[in-house]
Amino acid sequence: MQVGIDMGTLSGGQPARLDIEELLATRLLVQGNSGSGKSHLLRRLLEQSAQWVQQVIIDPEGDFVTLSEKYGHLVVDGERSEAELVGIASRIRRHRVSCVLSLDELEVEQQMRAAAVFLNAMFDADHEFWYPVLVVVDEAQMFAPAVGGDVSEDARKMSLGAMTNLMCRGRKRGLAGVIATQRLAKLAKNVAAEASNFLMGRTFLDIDMARAADLLGMDRRQAEMFRDLQRGNFVGLGPALSRRPLPISIGEVETQARSSSPKLMPMPEVVEDVEDLIFTPDLEELTQVGPRRTRPTPRPTTDILAELSRATPLTDAPLAKPANAPEAPAMAEEERAERLANVLGEILADPQSGYRTDAALYQDFLVRARMARVAGPPMPLGEFRRRVAISRSGVDAETAATEAWATALSLSGNVSEDLQGVFLMLANAAIKGEACPSDARIARAYGTHSARRARRLLGYFEEQGLLIVHADFSGKRIVGIPDLQAETAPGAADAPEPAEGAEAAE
Repeated sequence: MQVGIDMGTLSGGQPARLDIEELLATRLLVQGNSGSGKSHLLRRLLEQSAQWVQQVIIDPEGDFVTLSEKYGHLVVDGERSEAELVGIASRIRRHRVSCVLSLDELEVEQQMRAAAVFLNAMFDADHEFWYPVLVVVDEAQMFAPAVGGDVSEDARKMSLGAMTNLMCRGRKRGLAGVIATQRLAKLAKNVAAEASNFLMGRTFLDIDMARAADLLGMDRRQAEMFRDLQRGNFVGLGPALSRRPLPISIGEVETQARSSSPKLMPMPEVVEDVEDLIFTPDLEELTQVGPRRTRPTPRPTTDILAELSRATPLTDAPLAKPANAPEAPAMAEEERAERLANVLGEILADPQSGYRTDAALYQDFLVRARMARVAGPPMPLGEFRRRVAISRSGVDAETAATEAWATALSLSGNVSEDLQGVFLMLANAAIKGEACPSDARIARAYGTHSARRARRLLGYFEEQGLLIVHADFSGKRIVGIPDLQAETAPGAADAPEPAEGAEAAE
């Protein structure tokens, strides 16, 4: 279905049409200095296309949240844990809901991490949910910087990788990137180069004008024209717009940003006692206690659960027990460890436990431990995660007693807790010389159904120098772990996951 939306007027007065279907396949780059009308252009695009395509806006300034009032966009506050953002992004793709990810309450590095997590979760959606989505990223130079800045290298790589996936590989997954930037020179070239449609607004720096002219196929001497463009006027080029550069005047919008450009207003009348007014504090100021507090970042659910498990009574006095209540019997350490192991085994025996979050499993574990009358303090969250990772690796008692397994446990400390189960499963197979686990088994150990994500995990481990992936002459996969001096037997990457109970029977 071909849909052309009205972006404004051309120099001759004809309507400027933007082909949405073509835009979904070819992406768009918008450039212009502050005050050139970029946000106005994006708002016009979003308003005109809202009824035709799902929209996701990465909004670092909170300017686009007003779209929710008229067009029903869901506003997602960026002050959430990574697990929450992943879940929200996955459900947004599944249910085709337009949303605005508002990041204005976060610092720059937190904005980059939140946007990266959200974009990666949309990118990793299952194939059945690859519906077309217009992904608009304002201030793209912040999320895909050409060089490192004041943020950590880890945050920069994470954000740049997500933006690269969006612009380079997002088309097949239905993700159409629309990125807007103030400075082309500050935007990573591999991200900007993937756009086939361009709308260039007013800019003054020579390096930005030269890059804009190159992208539009114009002579360098024509680059001076970008200095003379008025606010809201752009030069457009691309298969969704025009086959040759055309000046476009962006039309009016129906919604407004929460913030606006500063306007001149009359100065107040001169006050006679100005010194007394400024240097004498008001009564309200004297009653204020301390500086104004900012809203704290939400705490991860897992931390709250761990704290609740350690909760003590509000008073130091022991809680009164009923007169006929029996005394709690003392429990030997061996018996306590056995009961905890049984509870953990019951939870992990559930076929769906591999696809539940650590927070949900830990909460279930605490409840079951209390029902089993396990005395003493509960197992800490860190130890619980460690034991879950070891259990999911499938290691037996004989292998667990070897020096090679002790080395594998030490190596697993180099990856995050959610990846330790996958690494230990590969290490177990390598130590025993078993067939390399399939993508399905690796995905399940990570808690997902996505075979593509399993392959990405192997690539990540290889980048970290933890293992080496290669193939035999028949094309079957082999994983070698240099620090263990061991490797798996060849295994088919696309082998189906064995049925429940089949692994245990082997």
